[in-house]
Amino acid sequence: MPSIAGQRRSGDGAKRRTEGNGRQSQMKFFNYRRVPYAEIRAFSVHILTASGSFLAFLGVVAAAEHRFIDMFWWLGLALLVDGIDGPIARKVQVKEVLPNWSGDTLDNVIDYVTYVLLPAFALYQSGMIGEPWSFVAAGAIVVSSAIYYADMGMKTDEYFFSGFPVVWNMVVFTLFVIQASEVTASIVVFLSVVLTFLPINFLHPVRVKRLRPLNLGVFLVWSVLGMYALLLHFETPPWVALGVVATGIYLYVIGFVLQIFPNLGRV
Repeated sequence: MPSIAGQRRSGDGAKRRTEGNGRQSQMKFFNYRRVPYAEIRAFSVHILTASGSFLAFLGVVAAAEHRFIDMFWWLGLALLVDGIDGPIARKVQVKEVLPNWSGDTLDNVIDYVTYVLLPAFALYQSGMIGEPWSFVAAGAIVVSSAIYYADMGMKTDEYFFSGFPVVWNMVVFTLFVIQASEVTASIVVFLSVVLTFLPINFLHPVRVKRLRPLNLGVFLVWSVLGMYALLLHFETPPWVALGVVATGIYLYVIGFVLQIFPNLGRV
């Protein structure tokens, strides 16, 4: 029969083994591998892209309160993020470093909200086309755009968009700048909805190489004039409204012009 002292030593040993196993379990639990710098850098680009969703949320709040100036500022910031995240992602090779995270899917989600859903909501809230046509127009925008995003052939080999690329943020913004009439707004909206499904090229101002310096310059002028119009709370002088319309029309039709003249702008 074991002695009391032996039982005590045996119990102490079992206790030490239990405590040791507990410490090992804790060490194993906290022994996570060090995350490589390349992965941190790549994932930060996804966070940058995802920040557009928060900007869109702020825009929704502003539009719901009829603060359209604020809404367009948030959309402008979202447009800036959308313009820089792609080149950064390609620079740091996000697809190769994080193959299980789809930047394209994330980008499409953010783009649909900022380019389509929020501008359509603003068009409806403003009542620009009157009742019930503002509601009908907004519905046509969101449905046609959703179908467009499912088109696997939306981009050509030269990175043109095939069909109107549902940049409703720019279209609706221009309508606000010129304080469009119901007739003008209706024509622009429903024409663009139809063009979404036609094989007509539209410009991507960054990725299309043909006439790229000119295209970027025109887009920059449009952006600067747009910001000035926002600073003036859409109480814009005629030359500002004319400049926004002229540069907007150029960006709207230049893709089709380059499609008709395939050698134009080639080096």
